[in-house]
Amino acid sequence: MQQTAINTQDTLVVSVLAVVIALGLSLTTPTIGLQAVVGFLIVLTAFTSVSAALYLLIASMLLSPEIAIGRIEGRGVGGRELSFRMDDILLVIIGASWLVKNIIYRELALFRETPLNRPIAVYMVICVVSTLMGVLNGHVRPTTGFFFVLKYFEYFFVFFMVVNHVRSQQEVVRLVVAVLAVGLIISLYAIYQIPSGQRASAPFEGESGEPNTLGGYLVFLLAIMTGLLLHVQIGPFRVALLVLSGFAILALMATLSRSSYLAGAVLLLSVGLTQWRRPRVVTVLLIIIALIPMFAPPNVKQRVNETFFGRQYGGEIKVGKVGLDLSTTERLKSWAYVLKDWVHDPILGRGITGYAWADAQYVKIIGETGLAGLVTFGVIIYRLWRCARESFLSQTDPFAKGLAHGFLLGLVAMLAHGIGANTFIIIRIMEPFWLCAGLVMLLPSLGNEARPPSTSQAPA
Repeated sequence: MQQTAINTQDTLVVSVLAVVIALGLSLTTPTIGLQAVVGFLIVLTAFTSVSAALYLLIASMLLSPEIAIGRIEGRGVGGRELSFRMDDILLVIIGASWLVKNIIYRELALFRETPLNRPIAVYMVICVVSTLMGVLNGHVRPTTGFFFVLKYFEYFFVFFMVVNHVRSQQEVVRLVVAVLAVGLIISLYAIYQIPSGQRASAPFEGESGEPNTLGGYLVFLLAIMTGLLLHVQIGPFRVALLVLSGFAILALMATLSRSSYLAGAVLLLSVGLTQWRRPRVVTVLLIIIALIPMFAPPNVKQRVNETFFGRQYGGEIKVGKVGLDLSTTERLKSWAYVLKDWVHDPILGRGITGYAWADAQYVKIIGETGLAGLVTFGVIIYRLWRCARESFLSQTDPFAKGLAHGFLLGLVAMLAHGIGANTFIIIRIMEPFWLCAGLVMLLPSLGNEARPPSTSQAPA
């Protein structure tokens, strides 16, 4: 009876929306009418099937256009672009539909309880309060601060969507496979750019692109695949993972992103430290480490070497007798600028966008949200690690165990990537990151049955 009532309410709500759209189409232009129809279909999908909406979101994570709507001048290290993407719009539509559905069906739980709920809520409050204080003190422009705070919250929304709507480990498998399929497309697109001589970047990023963003995304993808390869046994799924890993490594090299190379090195080190009792894994790892310097393209070697042996223009920072390159020097100077100013607002910082774009996640956090934000961010990372580790230890299914292991490796790699990038606020990295975080968080409550249909069950 309850399900019948819900279906009746669904039909009534959809019918009302259809009538409204039909009336609107008769009063507008064909272009606007087409956009309205597409928006209606997205709302309809999100309202009737959040699972389908999740797949739409996965497809849009790196395959949706990014449109700059203005440039914001910052202090100290230049300006930044304010932009929105199709998944921004999709998240707003899905979120609004989700809230409406929870209002209509009061028996649905709005937020499923997890160890991350409270620290995430505290971090959100700190971001809002510090930004309001920044507006009052003249450090933050109200419109700019508002939109960037919303973008920060998007990543957490992906996490809450997953933990509230995924109900089986078969669905976990399907969502991970969808993420890997998008990763294959992105890797092939990056490889396609190699002959141009330009640094590879994700699709729809304009003329300059963001190679560092693509590099961080690929390292996280490689971490997930590595975890799965360490636990899923021989079979078509394993072969597919090996092929995709090869494409992702080529694409990663093409980014020429030193922060991503650092994250990749930390990923390899983490695998070695966690698998030292498995001789075959250690042997393969040592072979990979030996082959990388031999077969890496010349531009990759040059990119790494120029960090310490690049051309000197004067004024570069020196470590002993070795002078860092101009790019690294400017980055370190921007960190020093933020930290020097931070002492005037040590607790809450200067608010979101109160500083210009300092290329280091931790410097950015302490500059914008102070010690309160940095400590809360640390609590979130700690609880993520603890929950993922508990999930890894509790699983007996190879796929679930591999996913949890891969996320742990990816978390460590992203912490390393954050040394030279604003990793934890980059939407193209954080959307897949928080989606996988939600899936890993759910694994202990879903049982041990996540298994790709084609995977053999040979013992590890």
